Amino acid sequence: METKRIVITGGPGSGKTALITYLEKEGYPVMHEISRDVILKAQKEGIEQLFLENPILFSEKLLEGRLKQFHEGKNCSSPILFYDRGMPDVTAYMDFVDTHYPEKFSETCLENRYNKIFVLPPWEEIYEQDNERYESFEQAEKIFHFLKMGYENYDYKVHEVPVGSIKERAQFIISTIKLMGY
Repeated sequence: METKRIVITGGPGSGKTALITYLEKEGYPVMHEISRDVILKAQKEGIEQLFLENPILFSEKLLEGRLKQFHEGKNCSSPILFYDRGMPDVTAYMDFVDTHYPEKFSETCLENRYNKIFVLPPWEEIYEQDNERYESFEQAEKIFHFLKMGYENYDYKVHEVPVGSIKERAQFIISTIKLMGY
């Protein structure tokens, strides 16, 4: 049986990474978000905000890393593999900042398909800014809409995860996956 690839995405501060961490502790395999690694590496090289200073280079690095994760997922023996963001996140963020990107970005997203997409809406009560999360809450709300629209533009059905405890959100995702026969 082929592993089902499940993306969990959402704007900054939506609780996405905490949810992914919870699912991992529950025994599910996950592919972790790589953008903070890209940001921190650029900062060590003297580029404070790579996404703002060179969005194409930043996005190429993300797309490359997420494509690598996608290919690594072929080695997963579990029936379900969760991804903390997927390749279409890259083009959605580029659309958000109104930056033109090479056609290869969209081609990569179309050629490498996930099975299900779950998006977490903005949640003001838990939102915090930090060194890598520079967006305001209002920007996080806009990013959420760009993410949702971005995946839909690649012909994905996007499932919105209700606000709630991490356990409730995980149960929503697992129940939805089971209802779909996964």
